Amino acid sequence: MPLEAPLQAVAERVDHLNRRYQHHAASTVLKRAMTDPQVGRIAMVSSFGAESVVLLHLVAVVDPTTPVLFIDTQMLFPETLDYQQEVAHRLGLTDVRVIRAAEDEVASEDPYGALHLSNTDACCDLRKTRPLEKALSGFDAWITGRKRFQAGSRAALEFFENEEDKRIKVNPLAHWEKSDVQDYLINNRLPKHPLIAQGYPSIGCRPCTSKVKPGEDERAGRWRGTQKEECGIHMVDGKMVRIGAQQ
Repeated sequence: MPLEAPLQAVAERVDHLNRRYQHHAASTVLKRAMTDPQVGRIAMVSSFGAESVVLLHLVAVVDPTTPVLFIDTQMLFPETLDYQQEVAHRLGLTDVRVIRAAEDEVASEDPYGALHLSNTDACCDLRKTRPLEKALSGFDAWITGRKRFQAGSRAALEFFENEEDKRIKVNPLAHWEKSDVQDYLINNRLPKHPLIAQGYPSIGCRPCTSKVKPGEDERAGRWRGTQKEECGIHMVDGKMVRIGAQQ
């Protein structure tokens, strides 16, 4: 049977894909997304954070040559940098691309590495959003590890999202619960990020990540003391999501 021709508009393609795969399991959604002409050229974006290894493993099983974009903000924990290399080697990922902000932009906008102290949104834009946008310019879609349980802004997350009519975001783990993630880690004997055992269930840049106390939400340690909930690479209506806006 000949392959279907992709629909022209991203919104139409997203609606079509969500209807087509709404009752499928994560592994099936991922496999189809990586081969379906409705999706197009696809890459995975990974922070190599606390739960990243689950989706990286799923991707590696389907196709270990899939481009994996790793954003090195140059403010990450040393443990994350070591973990990235360990996981990539263990899973046999052959196309991990380390993405960084342009040196001239960092020199101009954050010469002392202190922008995060005065404007976290601007820091994320400089070190994450813009470098990722440039890296994704050659792709029609990208795979994320976001899940509904992680934040209020993700409660209605679908498998496929329209990213401002530019490309498709694929969230194969959208419907997974925390227990599903842990079961997959254990059953597949995957290595855990070393900072998890130290009280960091959600791991980002070192200056903006703190330990989480028992009983706190797992993302409470991200941008603690602010209303910031997303790093900027995930947008809602063209804006970084803030808890206050959702409430």
